[in-house]
Amino acid sequence: MSAGADLQVAPDVTVRHKGLTEVEGLRVGQYTLTERPTGCTVVLVDGVGAAGGVSQRGAAPGTRETDLLDPLNLVDRVNAIVLAGGSAYGLDAAQGVVKYLEERKIGWNVGAAGVVPIVPAAILIDLWFGGDPTVRPTADCGYRAALAASDEAVQEGNVGAGAGATLGKVAGRDRSMKGGLGSAAIRLPNGLVVGALVAVNAIGDVIDPATGSVVAGVRTADGKRLADARTLLRDGSLLRAVQPRAGENTTIAVVATNARLTKVEANRMALMADDGLARAITPSHTIGDGDTVFALATGRWTGEADASIIGALAADVLAEAIVRAAARAESLGGLPSARELGTVPARLQ
Repeated sequence: MSAGADLQVAPDVTVRHKGLTEVEGLRVGQYTLTERPTGCTVVLVDGVGAAGGVSQRGAAPGTRETDLLDPLNLVDRVNAIVLAGGSAYGLDAAQGVVKYLEERKIGWNVGAAGVVPIVPAAILIDLWFGGDPTVRPTADCGYRAALAASDEAVQEGNVGAGAGATLGKVAGRDRSMKGGLGSAAIRLPNGLVVGALVAVNAIGDVIDPATGSVVAGVRTADGKRLADARTLLRDGSLLRAVQPRAGENTTIAVVATNARLTKVEANRMALMADDGLARAITPSHTIGDGDTVFALATGRWTGEADASIIGALAADVLAEAIVRAAARAESLGGLPSARELGTVPARLQ
């Protein structure tokens, strides 16, 4: 199924594969480096910004401005979110987005001093993959991604923050697979939209919640088949396996809605969406993961919807976006993709 295609899941309810940009008021831009597979993905909020929240449940996070999203703290609007590869170095990409927004006088008004753009960010670690680890996203990459931002269908696979992403590392790198970037959204008949965008660099397997089948993950010793991390966890195999090192993983995501939410409700949306991450990745939120989910509410839709319903939908679309990230990835750097192993779900072929 190509970008822009629709998947019918129930009468009058359609999953839109334009992805996160199905949410009115959001634009997505990406920059992928050519020297090594890594890059950044930028979500820009049109106008005065959006209510924002975050759920950070992985034990090895690399983030910027997440404290600002706490409902106890002052700032209540977000102008952009940045997801990047490059480990902590990749947080520099956010500064390029700050520059882009400042040039356009977009940000928190601080009077005569101008504006301060509000740009939370999260990174994943891909330094070991694909070449020189000193090649990583910079402020210039963030600026270029912002310049490229549009409301067209989100490009998926080995792009942006997902360019150097890998997954299925519970038994070590040698048995892992290529991860990537995915996006999905749902639009209800009443006009409510909930979308998700995710870069999957997980230690665990990607599981399709629709079937319970493994889409991508740890492979058997011969590398030709999926081993299923759930089986390895339960039969004790991982106690004898080469253990992955902490800090080689992390899944980072943005979920968004066109509904009006408070800052408190946006944080609840992020927390509930994180359940979708746990449904689609096994294991998740480990010591070696920095799993982080941001939430945005643009308020462009004037209807009424319960925040719990929006959170439940966010979990669903995040899980679908994770499956799409694995399905759209391409083999690279000696690591096979789900496409190569023939494990892409039928609905995404």
